Amino acid sequence: MRGAGETPPPRPAWPEILATAVVAAAVVAGLAFLTRELEVLLLLGSFAASTLIVFAYPDSPFAQPRSVLLGHLIGSAGGLAAANFFPGHWWAPALAVGLAICLMKATRSVHPPACANPLIVCALPHAPWSFLVCPTLAGAATIVVVALFYHNLRRTAPWPKYWL
Repeated sequence: MRGAGETPPPRPAWPEILATAVVAAAVVAGLAFLTRELEVLLLLGSFAASTLIVFAYPDSPFAQPRSVLLGHLIGSAGGLAAANFFPGHWWAPALAVGLAICLMKATRSVHPPACANPLIVCALPHAPWSFLVCPTLAGAATIVVVALFYHNLRRTAPWPKYWL
């Protein structure tokens, strides 16, 4: 209960903090704009948390494309399965979250924000299986593509650390 007694990591420099905030906000704004203009859902609440991890902590295993893409797909698929096979049951969202965690760990594609996807899907009435493509894959892929350009133009270390 005492913890390890370590000190928190140092605060990043303000230019880095601001750049991370701006690019994350720009990605969310872009997805929101496209949602409105195309009249197609491209924005999930979990994508906001994904932008934090991908842009602020790019070296984390959770920030790698494999984890972002597969994690979101697994999370949404778990939610769709629970919502379709157990509609209206109070325990379906919990089952979907547990299933998503299990599959993410088994496939080495853990992306914590994607654990919100089963809850989002279970809260939607009659979400179609096309939810896997749009917004899930389209939004997650947008984050990865923007991160690819952002990190490789700004950093000395290459991003991603791995694809598969």
